[in-house]
Amino acid sequence: MSCTTLLVGKKATYDGSTMIARNEDYSYTVKKMIIVNPKDQPRKYKTVASHLEIELPDHPMRYSACANDDNKDGVWAAGGNNASNDGMNAYIINSSSSDTSAADPLVEYKKAEKRGEKDIPGGIGEEDLVVLVLPYIHTAREGVQRLGALLEKYGTYEMNGIAFNDAEEAWFLETIGGHHWIARRVKDEEVVIMPNQQGIDSFDFADAYGKQKEHMCSADLKDFIEKNHLDLSNDGKLNLRKVFGSRDDSDHVYNTPRAWFMARYFLPTTYKWDGPDADFTPESDNIPWSFVPENKVTVEDIKYLLSSHYQGTPYDPYNKIEYPEKAKYRTITTSTTAHSSILQIRGFLPKEIQAVEWVFFGSSLYNAMLPVYTNVEKLPAYLSKVTMDPSTENFYWSSRLINALTDPHYRTCINDVENYKKTMAAKGHQMILKYDQLMEETKDDSFMQKANEDICRMATKDTAAILDKVLLIACKEMKNTFAR
Repeated sequence: MSCTTLLVGKKATYDGSTMIARNEDYSYTVKKMIIVNPKDQPRKYKTVASHLEIELPDHPMRYSACANDDNKDGVWAAGGNNASNDGMNAYIINSSSSDTSAADPLVEYKKAEKRGEKDIPGGIGEEDLVVLVLPYIHTAREGVQRLGALLEKYGTYEMNGIAFNDAEEAWFLETIGGHHWIARRVKDEEVVIMPNQQGIDSFDFADAYGKQKEHMCSADLKDFIEKNHLDLSNDGKLNLRKVFGSRDDSDHVYNTPRAWFMARYFLPTTYKWDGPDADFTPESDNIPWSFVPENKVTVEDIKYLLSSHYQGTPYDPYNKIEYPEKAKYRTITTSTTAHSSILQIRGFLPKEIQAVEWVFFGSSLYNAMLPVYTNVEKLPAYLSKVTMDPSTENFYWSSRLINALTDPHYRTCINDVENYKKTMAAKGHQMILKYDQLMEETKDDSFMQKANEDICRMATKDTAAILDKVLLIACKEMKNTFAR
């Protein structure tokens, strides 16, 4: 399982919004986008993976979620926005140091081995985090604080990375071992890039144990580092990525290339990225976690990066002729990408309409993004009525079908697919601008429901049209095509 995450501060974006985004690469899981209303939020939550029961507070808020259609493995809400205009994305970090895991072991479920013994529940994990946190917070900072308290109390059975945003701030939290955690605020003018490894580098413990302006952590983290001899620096400069993270061969195939491509995109002239004298290569362990991009960041920039297959570099698996090193590195999007989202909180608008989620299903390379107002009581069937049976009546399966048909016919299909993606993005922006203006003028936020329906009607038509095109191309290029 793997995911790629980006966070953007409000002064780094094109419109002053904050944005957090990621690919959810979770096998071929069937996903749907839903609204969880307060009456549907459990008051006692039981995890599937770890068999842990947790009492939840009263008065949860409504929130959006991209949940698994089949709940046999749990809800896996992935991410969403709540009614207070806070966003949250949660995923697994696969990469951590063995010394950290030894000092604070993961809290794993243990099934009873003998009759009369009881099972021992495990901690919390990606399956649970959004459900346990998002309905109960009113700022991104509160999200860090609530999740930190849950981690200290229950522990976790996996390494997690969690992004939060509201109209003013974006924060990123990483779990450390079974019970510890660190979090940093994304500076307003900066971007954060995160593959599946510990990413936070510099850290200010004085701030974390003081005003907590930009840093927070578990209460004993500094003592934990010293007691277990985890600081390996010789220069006296604490780098938490080196303290808690891994730097092994698999990272150089799986993780650091993704950070390299994203940083290369945002900082094309600041550093040299290619050739024997490059400042950073796809296998560099010191690519910055956060930085000021050379240009303001748009929704399209994030979509482009989440769709990346290292295009324009020697590592593009689709350029089989020019680049012999194809498929050397794990690309940012893969066939296993189940869903992606960009959670955008637009603080310059009335509170009722600030939150928009740009959602796309399947491999990000071939899919189109769709903007959705999330401060509503229900979503259109095109997004929410998804079953395990393939159907062109919903966005998830239509996107998956486009993925599967386009990939083996990449060169003949990709131009039409790219036009579809651009057209959908442009129409999505147009419709959001139209309804933003309408709701500001009328002071009637009930138009959000109509806006989502209109957006989905547009998407249904355009997605059916591109599916028809790629299906025809695929049929014409079947191996048994013959003409006398």
